[in-house]
Order: sequence, then structure tokens, then C-alpha cells
Amino acid sequence: MKDTKQKLSNLTIFLHWTTGLTIITLAVIGVYMSENEAFELYPIHKSIGVLIFALIIIRVYWRFVNGWLQPVTQYKAIEHNLAKTIHWVLIIATVVMPISGFIMSGAGGYGVSVFGLEIIAAQFDPIAKEAIPHNAQLAGFMAQTHEIAGWTIIVAIVLHITGAIKHHFIDKDNTLRRMLGKN
Repeated sequence: MKDTKQKLSNLTIFLHWTTGLTIITLAVIGVYMSENEAFELYPIHKSIGVLIFALIIIRVYWRFVNGWLQPVTQYKAIEHNLAKTIHWVLIIATVVMPISGFIMSGAGGYGVSVFGLEIIAAQFDPIAKEAIPHNAQLAGFMAQTHEIAGWTIIVAIVLHITGAIKHHFIDKDNTLRRMLGKN
């Protein structure tokens, strides 16, 4: 089913909310992990990140095949351009985040596994009990990319939510209801 001004497909709604809520959760966990050195959360963070990446690819594919959402009403050019920019930032950042995290962890020697199923083996020094990077420069670059993309996506999500609230309470249009499947 194709999305319209009046109604979104169930697939669009499912992909939007599942991806969005998962990315928000992973961002919160990511900030908590880095601020508190909560190393026990890394395997969960990585596992969910790898799994959500499959859904992200489906979402990006669906968006390009189905086309961009039509606004429910006419808006000022600046609002339309801001919304379009935020949507592009969200699409790009949701792709960059898991890719950079995956490469960072693998190249850094930490490995990547999905709930215990090893995808890239960890490489640890048994005496020093620390990871031996496969490529320290690549791991470092991807760590910076992951952090920048993380903060970028946090700002974009805040702007996206702010826009949805504005549409609902100030403009009193159907944008949020349409995203909730309530039309």
C-alpha cells in the first residue's frame, strides 16, 4: 500500500516507530555507557544495533521505493525545507550509526556478536586482558564517526519530536495522528 496525505501504510508506521524507539533507546544506553563506563551493557548495545540495522535497511529501501511522505497541508517553505533536512539527517544517521559501531568494534579487536553468536571474533591479549586492534586508526576514526553521528541523531530526534508536537498542538493538523495510524 502506498502512503498518502491521509493515511500511511502499516509497514511505514511499523518501520518508523520500531526504528525510532530502538534508536532512541540505543542512544540513551550509548550515552550512559560512555559516561559511566558500563562495559556490561556493550554486548546488549551491539547486539541490538546489529539487529536493528536490518530493519533500518528495509526502512530506507521502503522510503525510497514508496517516496517521501507528503505533508498533510501546505507549510511555509522554511518549515518544509527544515522538515526535509531533518528527515535526511535521520535517514543518513540511522545508517551511519550501526555501520560505524560495527566497524569500530571489529577493527578495535573487541569483536561483534549478536546475543552470543559471534560475527567478528574478539582479539584479546590474554596477559594484558585488553583488545588487540586489527586496525587502530580505522577503529579510532569509526569511534569518532559513531560519536558524532550519535549526537547528530539525538539533536535530529529532538527537532523531529518538537516538530511533531508543533504540528499536533499548534497547527492542529493530522501529521502526528497519521504517524500513529489514527486517521
